[in-house]
Amino acid sequence: MLDFIVDILSEPSILVGLVALIGLLLQKKSASETITGTIKTIMGFLVLSGGAAIVVGALEPFGAMFQQGFGIQGIVPNNEAVVAVALKDIGSQTALIMAFGMLANILIARFTKLKYIFLTGHHTLYMACMIAVILVSGGVTGVPLIVIGAVVLGFIMAVMPALAQPTMRKITGVDDVAFGHFGTFGYILSAWVGKLVGKGSKSTEEMNVPQSLTFLRDTSVAISLTMSILYLIVAFAAGQTFIEAELSKGQNFIVYALIQAITFAGGVYVILSGVRLILAEILPAFRGIAMKLVPNAKPAIDCPVVFPYAPNAVLIGFLSSFAGGIVGLFILMALGAPAILPGVVPHFFCGATAGVFGNATGGRRGAIIGAFAHGLLITFLPALLMPVLGGLGFAGSTFSDADFGVFGILLGKIVQFVR
Repeated sequence: MLDFIVDILSEPSILVGLVALIGLLLQKKSASETITGTIKTIMGFLVLSGGAAIVVGALEPFGAMFQQGFGIQGIVPNNEAVVAVALKDIGSQTALIMAFGMLANILIARFTKLKYIFLTGHHTLYMACMIAVILVSGGVTGVPLIVIGAVVLGFIMAVMPALAQPTMRKITGVDDVAFGHFGTFGYILSAWVGKLVGKGSKSTEEMNVPQSLTFLRDTSVAISLTMSILYLIVAFAAGQTFIEAELSKGQNFIVYALIQAITFAGGVYVILSGVRLILAEILPAFRGIAMKLVPNAKPAIDCPVVFPYAPNAVLIGFLSSFAGGIVGLFILMALGAPAILPGVVPHFFCGATAGVFGNATGGRRGAIIGAFAHGLLITFLPALLMPVLGGLGFAGSTFSDADFGVFGILLGKIVQFVR
């Protein structure tokens, strides 16, 4: 039963589909409208997930080529990896914290001014798992573990979208949708940096492109060309022999690199299509819940929800965050700290989002410098978080996104102090 609960609550498409279904039923929509809205909401998340899988599949060989080409070894922060290890030992505690944490989020939204319902199911699972790891390592067990964990999780799920909402209003131009992703401290940092440095800077979406280069106005083409250059650089650094023997199954290494680059761009295109489909369905359906169960509540949705509003900032943010990760890596190595390698997947999804947030407050300079600061942050925080997780043997891996680092370190210090 606990496995079933985890499967339901950690699958974003089913979770958001249920929310849409409840909202449509509360509005007493017809059977036809209810079925259509529910299925299209689920479909939108599946399209988004499919695009994310395409992007991840194209980025994995990039990471392998980067490590091979530049000869750097270290720890790659990865939420999925550390959670997979942890769930073997604390799966039931994680499931209970997650279930009651979602209930706590609804109660907080109902009875306080934090009117946000966090709908990013897999991130809820990851945060529940990290909270369980830290509390168990601090000697908290049984009912206190579940109660404390659920309250902490529910609070985080309500307060982080509230912190992001001022910038979300600037990004979207409306106040109907909120932001639900546990990299929010990094995005707030990017927006703050953008505000500091971006006075007078034009938006990333205002490109003065010569007539001969108008094809660059097409986001998919621009991403394809930019990523092709990056993939070719790391491909030549890694070498033909390595790529054709280990990655491409004999396909010419240059052709392989170009195909992966354009596949990456295709994945971004699919993600944007999925987000548009979700927003078209979830917002009208969610009004039913907001009107009946939690008045004035807003749905907090995963980070790609902001991508369509500034597609150029998505690419700029990824590249700048990745550059910040590389600089942060060398700083850690110089300090003799654990080497945190720049994980391409978190730097894409989180860095791209940081670029959008930085652009909203500081235009192009905000997107570049804000996302660079974000890249530094998600390099240093995992290094500081590792000792907190090390008690249960997770020192070989760690969480990647900013909120996990901030709340993990804070909770770990509280547990150590109380113990």
